[in-house]
Amino acid sequence: MTPEIVILNGRLITFDDAHPTASALAISGGSIAAVGQTDEIRGLAGPGTRVIDAGGATVMPGFIDSHVHLFGGSVELACLDLYGVQGLDQLTAKVREWAAQNTDDRLVFAVQADYTILGPGQHTTRQALDKVLPDRPFAMFAPDHHTVWANTPALEMAGLLHGGQVEMGAEIVMAADGTATGELREPGAYAPVLKLTKHGGRDMLGLVTGADPVPPATPAERALDKAAIARGLKHCASHGITGLHNMDGNFYNLELLTELEADGDLLARVEVPFHFKSHDSLDRFAEAEEMRARYNGDWVWCNRVKMFIDGVVESSTALMLEPYPGLDTVGDAVFDYDHFEAAAIKADAMGLQIAVHAIGDKGIRWTLDAYEAALRANGRRDSRHRVEHIEVLHPDDLPRFAELGVVASIQPGHAPFGGIFPPEGVGKMLHDHQIPTAYAWQDLRDSGAPVIFSTDWPVIPVDVMPNVKAAVAPIKMPAPWRDQSQSLLDTLKSYTTDNAWVEFNEDRKGRLSPGMMADVVVMSHDLQTMDPDTLDQARAQTTIAGGRVTYEA
Repeated sequence: MTPEIVILNGRLITFDDAHPTASALAISGGSIAAVGQTDEIRGLAGPGTRVIDAGGATVMPGFIDSHVHLFGGSVELACLDLYGVQGLDQLTAKVREWAAQNTDDRLVFAVQADYTILGPGQHTTRQALDKVLPDRPFAMFAPDHHTVWANTPALEMAGLLHGGQVEMGAEIVMAADGTATGELREPGAYAPVLKLTKHGGRDMLGLVTGADPVPPATPAERALDKAAIARGLKHCASHGITGLHNMDGNFYNLELLTELEADGDLLARVEVPFHFKSHDSLDRFAEAEEMRARYNGDWVWCNRVKMFIDGVVESSTALMLEPYPGLDTVGDAVFDYDHFEAAAIKADAMGLQIAVHAIGDKGIRWTLDAYEAALRANGRRDSRHRVEHIEVLHPDDLPRFAELGVVASIQPGHAPFGGIFPPEGVGKMLHDHQIPTAYAWQDLRDSGAPVIFSTDWPVIPVDVMPNVKAAVAPIKMPAPWRDQSQSLLDTLKSYTTDNAWVEFNEDRKGRLSPGMMADVVVMSHDLQTMDPDTLDQARAQTTIAGGRVTYEA
């Protein structure tokens, strides 16, 4: 069969051990038809074949971002971005300019607000935000999406000014006078604020509740939401991404993605989990079974359960084995441990993969304990259960990943040495003895644990190459921080082949070899000859998913 596409003159990274390098490939019928040298592949082309000249640049499997919030990230592309904004004056100018241009918004909403946006040691309060925008509701998201700060009008509109009931692990921070300070920690606290945004919080429901919109989205709302996701998918394709593992899960997400697939607008393969919350009974796993049965295609599918066990270090909500320096808190458990363990055993017994957000050393330990309990209860199987983030790891728990067959799911750009967030932000929240095994990427890899890479978009941009640079050429940090830099090939493999493996698709994608899905990216540079410090300058030139060109520069 004459190929529809041939890529010539490339430096292929195939991740096929039998043929690790080549210079060309051919694509036919949505699959890779042949891999070899340019002269032989050129000879396969016919009159209707599209020829892509890679010009000596890297050609490799399409990137799979294995931890994203697609709906939320897509929506936030159109939000006020406060990344890099510092000080009350700069914040005020940015917000007022945006507010003047968006007069119809019920809530002026911003993202990427640093925890120290008002200055070192300054706490963000509703009173400070009242100065920023006194006459309209205004709220802003922390980069990690675990905290929202809101001004007084926003708190009043959301019904939170005088506090309220929240689920386990969440907090409406209260002042001595019985009013909210403006800081809302975790989804269970800030959900009422999100309902005031353009998308009515539907973009975060898969995270906040794991349930569908109530009342159901109107046709106009569905169209708005689909259009946002379609824009987000185009953005992902522009970075060479052909696959996504979503971390938000509900039927609404799955329905919209399936509609996009039918419309021809689904530019990446998307796995969506069932989200199990701490207040859910085990009976709710019937929904997970229904999701898995209804959605099992090559482009949209469900085979995983997502849970949270804790929060984040910066807001002192990550669950620790000892109190934070200078504080009397060890963080906030999102689950009662016994319920969490029972949920893990139930999901494992159903043959579902599990992914758990665990950042603090106690949160990570509890997650590993629950996976070990599931192994004892159900027997050992090829579960590929995941721990997401793994930021503060106790040395005793490091070998348990390999021993239990647990996957370390890591976001290099999150680290203080990742070059995206201020390097001093996390260190002040940790004891010196916790730092040597914090963000221990290479230590985990050396232990034999499977390691996969992702961004957690929109916590950081979904852009692939800055995240690759964060892994390969991290910022040098003083002791007791340790160098956890990764090799380029290990990093690229953790972003492609290993992410295909963790979704149980290693025989179908993640390698450039005949018969594999034609999910391919042609880069702008030869990545293997670049100075590591310049890797973030490379980008996708052409992205192909399922044999279809989804992006070209």
